[in-house]
Amino acid sequence: MTNPTLILNVDDNDGARYAKTRILQSAGFEVMEATNGTDALAAVKQGPISLVLLDVKLPDINGIEVCRRIKADPDSAMVLVLQTSAALTGRADKIRGLEGGADNYLAAPIEADELIANVNALLRMRRTQSALRDSEERFRQLTDNIEDVFWMFSVPARALEYVSQAYPTIWGRSVESLEREPGSWMEAVHPEDRGYVEGLWRGVREHPHYEAEFRIVLNDGAVRWVRDRLFPVRDERAEVYRVARVTSDITRRKEMESLLRAADSNKNEFLATLAHELRNPLSPIRNAAALLGSSGAGAAERQARAREVITRQVDHLAHLVDDLLDVARISEGKIALRKEEVELKGVIAQAIETAGPLIAARGHHLEVLQPEREIWVMGDPVRLAQSMGNLLHNAAKFTPKGGQIRVEVRLDGELVRIAVQDNGIGIAEDSLPRIFGMFTQAAVPPDRAPEGLGIGLSLVSRLLEMHGGRLSATSPGIGMGSTFTVELPVLRTAMPEPSAPAAEQVGHAAQGGRRVLLVDDNLDAMEMMSFLLAEMGYDATTTADATHIIDLALERRPDVIVLDIGLPNVDGYEVARMLKRHPELQSIRLVAHTGYGSPEDRRKAQEAGFDAHLVKPAELDDLEKALQG
Repeated sequence: MTNPTLILNVDDNDGARYAKTRILQSAGFEVMEATNGTDALAAVKQGPISLVLLDVKLPDINGIEVCRRIKADPDSAMVLVLQTSAALTGRADKIRGLEGGADNYLAAPIEADELIANVNALLRMRRTQSALRDSEERFRQLTDNIEDVFWMFSVPARALEYVSQAYPTIWGRSVESLEREPGSWMEAVHPEDRGYVEGLWRGVREHPHYEAEFRIVLNDGAVRWVRDRLFPVRDERAEVYRVARVTSDITRRKEMESLLRAADSNKNEFLATLAHELRNPLSPIRNAAALLGSSGAGAAERQARAREVITRQVDHLAHLVDDLLDVARISEGKIALRKEEVELKGVIAQAIETAGPLIAARGHHLEVLQPEREIWVMGDPVRLAQSMGNLLHNAAKFTPKGGQIRVEVRLDGELVRIAVQDNGIGIAEDSLPRIFGMFTQAAVPPDRAPEGLGIGLSLVSRLLEMHGGRLSATSPGIGMGSTFTVELPVLRTAMPEPSAPAAEQVGHAAQGGRRVLLVDDNLDAMEMMSFLLAEMGYDATTTADATHIIDLALERRPDVIVLDIGLPNVDGYEVARMLKRHPELQSIRLVAHTGYGSPEDRRKAQEAGFDAHLVKPAELDDLEKALQG
């Protein structure tokens, strides 16, 4: 059961006051009485009074002044005031009473039913206002406690009527500044997106609903992505008179989408490169296997060379698989180091022995500088040699033929630094921070194909971290070489017995039918393909250098050119276009021989002018068809 409504009856006339109290009580209201303005103001301050029935003429304070004071006090401003008077009943008196804050004004004599009807009407109005106020307060608490910005705009003027407290958090500007300049929110929209947003905003009257994503620029220059949704608010005639907006910060989501796109791109590049790296050794293995059954003059020599090629390329495949397995073991924490005291000169010698064949094949000059003192570290000698060999292998692979590779060992307090420097293709500045990421490859010039799986540097970096060391990389830029530096904690140093030279320098130098010109920088693949072509009755000429292919083709006048796409220093597609543009060579049949076999790769080869596209390792029948056309 609810408590009865409390009404304060203020009148200095005892008879009139008694009559009004009886009427109100008979209608079920609880009534308090006061005979003057001072007592009336005190009663309003003390009790939960819903309505004051207030006579105008009071002995101490005028009733209109009492009403003004009640309404001026925030604590009592919502109390209803029904002004009454038996003397001041004119039109001007009523206007003055209402302007003084009264909610209504009745002139005596007042009938009982009229009094009750006015009181009930005022109470109903107050309940409606309270409900509306409570609803607005709940709405405000809701919008002020969500992370999104909630806006309300009028239509068609698009004037700002409300914005929630999340505006400063997302927009980086104060609500006060927005109230002073309602259009300033648009000024924060990124210049490249502003035209799009302004177009949506201009069409609000015709299209009061949209969902958009755009950028905003904060005062400090930071860029933030937001999702903006607009909804119509309709009146009782179903006409749009307002629009509500909800703006959410989606910067984190956009960053994650970017990371996912990058990861997906890395995954696709890795799979394409893995296919390429696996096909490259498979091609000479297939051709060498075919040559094992050859006969005739020189067959024994060709068979011996074929066995060498198979062994070497199988070793290369095993190395790829081992790297992949090592990465998986490290990622799962399953790799264990067999640590012992290791002398660095032995580690570096083993690494040079591992990478030596590639360094020699590419004609690089290798310089090794080491201090006279022996440097001992605590580590796994196999893994340390593997790490250094990987760095040397990369230097040889990514340096044009006849390049310079330098290994320098320096003591620096309790650390030893081993720098592997080359004058190869270099690394772009924006690639340096991510060069040690899994399956990441630095951008290579357009004239050469990516090499390797993008796991070698990540593997080396993790192995060195397990030894308490680190790997870093520097490069002046593309085409200007790079330096990879290994840092390891020193266990101890000692003078060798007998004394060894402080520095050593090692130099490595490079070791009747249709006419076919074969161009491939993989020497094993090129040699096996040459032997195979000879077995098939072709007159084959080979070269690993495509920079002078026009001159060579004019000299040899081949019927077919079999061209690898991923060549150092040149772009295989551009070579094909050059050959097709030359008036004396444009009739030569061009066959692409590559590890890349996607539909996009085939399309690019066709557009470049290739007549056939072979994916390594090619079947003999496919090779024959490609050569014959």
